[in-house]
Amino acid sequence: MPALQRPRVGHIQFLNCLPLYWGLMRSGALIDVDLHKDSPERLSAALVAGDLDVGPITLVEYLRNAADLLLLPDIAVGSDGPVLSVNLVSTVPLSSLSGRRVALGATSRTGVMLAQMYLESKVGVTPTYFQSPPDLARMLDEADAAVIIGDVALRALHDAPQHGWTVTDLGQAWRDWTGLPMVFAAWGVRRSFAEAHPGLVKDVHQAFLRSKDLCLTELDEVAEAAARWETLSAAALAHYFRVLDFSLGDRQVEGIREFARRAAERGAVPALPLGGPEFFVG
Repeated sequence: MPALQRPRVGHIQFLNCLPLYWGLMRSGALIDVDLHKDSPERLSAALVAGDLDVGPITLVEYLRNAADLLLLPDIAVGSDGPVLSVNLVSTVPLSSLSGRRVALGATSRTGVMLAQMYLESKVGVTPTYFQSPPDLARMLDEADAAVIIGDVALRALHDAPQHGWTVTDLGQAWRDWTGLPMVFAAWGVRRSFAEAHPGLVKDVHQAFLRSKDLCLTELDEVAEAAARWETLSAAALAHYFRVLDFSLGDRQVEGIREFARRAAERGAVPALPLGGPEFFVG
């Protein structure tokens, strides 16, 4: 009988998931998984394609593939207010963007859709959108505004004053608009894998929960370590890590439902089942 393979688990290679990786490393859980590091959209695609068993998935890609996936409870990457690393950067007032070009970072799905919903439904403008690699200087050479996520977006906050850019934090914009938290990515498991290996999925889930609890008690240490390799200071990184919301409770689920409802109205995702989203129960 062939040996059981370690679960193929995805990990976002952005600063926003560094605390979780720190916790996995410190808890010793990495030895029990086949870890694949990549950008959010590539990890989402790998999970949907069956090239990963468990991993982070952007909210939009989960909504598009909910029939094949279950969410792991109590872990996500989001915000209940500012997120700092999902930004709409503009060289002109947002109210003047109708007919103007807006560059959409190619590493984002959820941030892009959130920006489009916000601009069109809240600000009341209809820009011309185009996809672009996540190079902010190049994006703003070719457009009046840009949607960026991750480390590029985080650094843009520090560069904005010297360039005169306006930065709209899309996590804060969603909170002000709806009163709800924003979930940008959750952890999903393929239904077929969960049915075949519920014990393994439970082990992975518990490892992530332990990692989350551990990293939240050691955020200053995580920030100090990361600052050795980053342009941002340890204090800035610690602030960022504390702003992020790694939870997935009732309010976050309500935020998912509201985002799903608005996205479905645009025809961008299928409507969630009335009881959705569906969670793994180990």
